Amino acid sequence: MSIQRQTLREQIETEIMDRVGAGDFDMGTAINEVALSVEMGVSRTPLREALISLTQQGVIDRESGKGFRWAPVSAADFAEMVQIIAALESLAVQLTPPEVLADIAPKLLSQALGFTASIGSSAELDRHDDEFHELLLSGNPNRRLAESIASMKLALRRYERLLVASTDLIERSASEHEEIANALLAGDVQAAVTALAANWNNGTSRLIEVVAAKRPA
Repeated sequence: MSIQRQTLREQIETEIMDRVGAGDFDMGTAINEVALSVEMGVSRTPLREALISLTQQGVIDRESGKGFRWAPVSAADFAEMVQIIAALESLAVQLTPPEVLADIAPKLLSQALGFTASIGSSAELDRHDDEFHELLLSGNPNRRLAESIASMKLALRRYERLLVASTDLIERSASEHEEIANALLAGDVQAAVTALAANWNNGTSRLIEVVAAKRPA
């Protein structure tokens, strides 16, 4: 098994996103590259590479001649991204051979039943959702579609971390994942796709409720 090592740029990206999630930066404000490089103990070249990478993911804005700025992120931005990834995942399910869906359906149901309806941290929900959806899409034969979903999912999770901290508590519903699995067990792909879209949309609503509750009155 090969061991994946992060480049310095990737390490800086990870550190920046951890700090963004912790609320260390004021979104919408200009970034002082010199001060940030000193603060993080890195040179400006890999820092700039990390900042450029994060602009491609929508976390940072870059203005010609004015440098970088923390991109303001709204719940509406997040909801739009969810609409896109829900559509992409639905297509992936529809492209998956029926026999493959039938094979993974019991495993999906087992995962769903192991995730009880309750309150959990944002990080915990992300881990479970990623595991469930990874298995759900594991039979998708379209490589380019899989790559697009992976890229969108990474951007989505980073957007989410701009809105809520990994420790924020969010309601979770096991029944939504159960509906997807049960539809596949019954061989009803369209019902599974409908349940998949509902899972994404309901999850977005729950996250937005947490964001609204955090705002000062």
